[in-house]
Amino acid sequence: MATILESEMLNYFTQLNDAEKTSVVEMLKSFIKGKKENQKITIEEYNNELLAAESEFKNGNYISHDELLNEIKSW
Repeated sequence: MATILESEMLNYFTQLNDAEKTSVVEMLKSFIKGKKENQKITIEEYNNELLAAESEFKNGNYISHDELLNEIKSW
């Protein structure tokens, strides 16, 4: 049997048009994907990520704060 919250969600969901329903489903997929991606990593994995990021920075693969602000303005 559905909980009160699930019933309420279904009630609202059925009132949406197809485009809105698609948007909500994509949002829910994003939430689930984010939960899976945010699982704990080991210290070794974390350190490897830091080393990779430092290497990218040393190789000039970054943008300045001002460049980022200009990029954001173009969105």
